[in-house]
Amino acid sequence: MSDPYYLGLATTFHDPAMAIVGPDGAVLFAEAAERHLQYKRAPNCEAAPISRLPGLLKRYVPRDADIVVATSWGARFVRTLGKAAEAGLMGHESVSTAQAGLNRSFVPDRTERALVANLHHLQAAAGLSVQVAADRIGATGTVTLRRYPHHLTHAAYGFRSAGWPEAAGLVVDGMGERGAAALFAPGEDGVPVEVHQYRGPMSLGFFFGLITELCGFDPVKGEEWKVMGLAPYGRSDPELRALVDRMWTVEDGVPASAPVDSITGAATALEGLRPADAVREGWADLARVGQDTFEAMMDLLVADAHRRVPTGDLVLTGGCALNSSYNGKLVARSPFSRLHVPSAPADDGNAIGAALLALAEDGKARGAAGGTARAAPFLSPYLGSEVDDAPLERMAAWEPRLEKAGPAVVARAARALAEGKLVGWVQGRAEFGPRALGNRSILADPRPADAKAALNAKVKYREAFRPFAPAILDDAGPDWFEDYQDSPYMERTLRWKPHARAAVPAVVHEDGTGRLQSVRADRNGRFCELIAAFAAITGVPILLNTSFNVMGKPILHSTEDALAMFATTGIEVLVVNDWIMEK
Repeated sequence: MSDPYYLGLATTFHDPAMAIVGPDGAVLFAEAAERHLQYKRAPNCEAAPISRLPGLLKRYVPRDADIVVATSWGARFVRTLGKAAEAGLMGHESVSTAQAGLNRSFVPDRTERALVANLHHLQAAAGLSVQVAADRIGATGTVTLRRYPHHLTHAAYGFRSAGWPEAAGLVVDGMGERGAAALFAPGEDGVPVEVHQYRGPMSLGFFFGLITELCGFDPVKGEEWKVMGLAPYGRSDPELRALVDRMWTVEDGVPASAPVDSITGAATALEGLRPADAVREGWADLARVGQDTFEAMMDLLVADAHRRVPTGDLVLTGGCALNSSYNGKLVARSPFSRLHVPSAPADDGNAIGAALLALAEDGKARGAAGGTARAAPFLSPYLGSEVDDAPLERMAAWEPRLEKAGPAVVARAARALAEGKLVGWVQGRAEFGPRALGNRSILADPRPADAKAALNAKVKYREAFRPFAPAILDDAGPDWFEDYQDSPYMERTLRWKPHARAAVPAVVHEDGTGRLQSVRADRNGRFCELIAAFAAITGVPILLNTSFNVMGKPILHSTEDALAMFATTGIEVLVVNDWIMEK
């Protein structure tokens, strides 16, 4: 009998994901369900689709190994949901009778009831697909199920990926079991210690979702990104700020919800002021006020975190950690000197966190020294699926434009980029998290001022105000950015130096910032080689890097996806591993 393997599931009603962790703590696989399903954010879908599981179990888990399924919501909370279901509170009839107006969590009460009901149903089904898949492949080990608190799974993943022994761990998201924010410190054997739970209805995640909706965007589709992108184009309108400030207050030094009448009154007033073209173009002034307010709230939480855990290092997780605009300012305006945000800080990352907690629990039970706390941190986000070369090998027999160039593919792609061509770039394993980090990317020369408009017109088809990101060689970062910080996961925006803004206008946002990816050879050798080859031609160690998808779709999952987008969009060069094809 092999040592047990750990299959983590992120089982919230959005961003479901799965992860496989070996007995030694190595993360063998991690991927959001949206990639395999090609369904953006995969709302209310299985974290481990049965169409996907058998092949993954065959590849990563010995046939005779026990499998521990670990999920991202705690057992006590799930029991509470079950009792509510027994009382008839989780069915459609009960949910439909709830109030339609906003509550103190900044969401319609009926909507929140429906989301919680969906959460209950997902917890009831957690792990069943794993048992079915194990039976289908003839696995002989047992399949057991464990549940871990939601914010604890966030913290476990964040601490492990940072590898900092004395950090504060702040989790800020839409909802947890007892509140929407929590503070942790590293614990023994890889299990974080809860320092403080910010209880009550206050939810920064749902607040930003409300701002997203009022701006004319859709938070269900994850369009909070659009608010961040649009905010620099807006002005801090005093009337809008006064209305937004009516929605919240400060209690004991941290943000708190205003009374529900104040929230609903302010939201109604904002709806009355919304410009007629907001649905088409967004509402820049409200985006600016909403982003500024979010940052003020976060400043209070970060300051409180430092008071409770007075250290220099902060690990930030939860969906609110995807606010890269704030992340880039955090160190300068807080007592912390270092910030770590993992590649998947939102609920998908909880798949890894839950698996690590199960591993730590078993290690402690066996008396094993260390557990996940002493395991080497894994900074690599490249934990997902690989693309298959077989379709290209078959295609090469009849497609003269396709060839296997081997290592020379890097130099050829660099030349194409320097000539102004759009390059679809697919390498190795997919990134875990929402951002393309050089393995599932569309790349372009950042120097032409019209490169952003051309990319939108030919491929991305998205709003003109949304910025594109720079991938920069890490050792060149201080030459191009003010107060440079290492940003391996595109998790923060920094301010460009004046000379850089004119040199690479395609990746400079309206406010003079860029959401950068710091690239090093030890993190992604081939992507680093490509940027270096481009720099040798142009003198610029930077590429425009955006995700390999079209608007409304997840990042590609297969070779066939890449070929379809190459054929139907304005991408001019496609590189898949060692293969290259040009139009």
